[in-house]
Amino acid sequence: MIKSGIDQDALIASFAQATTKQGEALRKTVSEATLKALQGRELTLNNIRKVLKTVTDAASAGAAQNPAGLPGAEALLNKAFAGMDAALLQAVEAQRKALQQFIDQGMDLKDKQMKGALGHLEKMEDVFFTAVSKATQGAGSTLQAPWQQVLQGMKGKGTDTGAQAGVAVEQLVEQARTALRDGRATGARAAQAMMDSYAALVSGVLIGMSEGLQPLAKADTSRARRR
Repeated sequence: MIKSGIDQDALIASFAQATTKQGEALRKTVSEATLKALQGRELTLNNIRKVLKTVTDAASAGAAQNPAGLPGAEALLNKAFAGMDAALLQAVEAQRKALQQFIDQGMDLKDKQMKGALGHLEKMEDVFFTAVSKATQGAGSTLQAPWQQVLQGMKGKGTDTGAQAGVAVEQLVEQARTALRDGRATGARAAQAMMDSYAALVSGVLIGMSEGLQPLAKADTSRARRR
């Protein structure tokens, strides 16, 4: 079954057949499926939630069928969460790149649409946790405990998505201040027109990116987590 641009049956089969030794391959499968689904739509918070729910549902259904049973479920679900995190990390970078274009053309962060877009970026980790948490409520009773362990563990240390979003917001604010000092406003009118289709623009940026080709600064991520 195809839902939200994701072949759920294939994803379910991946979790049903996976062993603990195949964890990294499973994480990559989830990451690629999630990223492809995000690339296939405007990158609004609502669309992100739908994709995360679909992936979480598929992971739960597959883990429930896995021969390893409950003892291995948490490890499988951890890989599901890590895969979604890796895909959302790319979505954060796409938003940063898009917003950078507007700032370079003179858009003010006080602009209503810019403030909204920046706010969405800041909410990425909250959206991630909330979407997955809600989706797990529909999982079988045997999987709810493993999912809770995964979520609690990730909330304790934070996600790469949340850390990078924090770094991105800081960078954009500083770049906006620099642009203001430099008096950069020549393309503000054109930027405003682009801002009207921001979600579509971010989706286009995301399509132009692929995991591994846009390495993120791990030092920045680690520093953000320590704050």
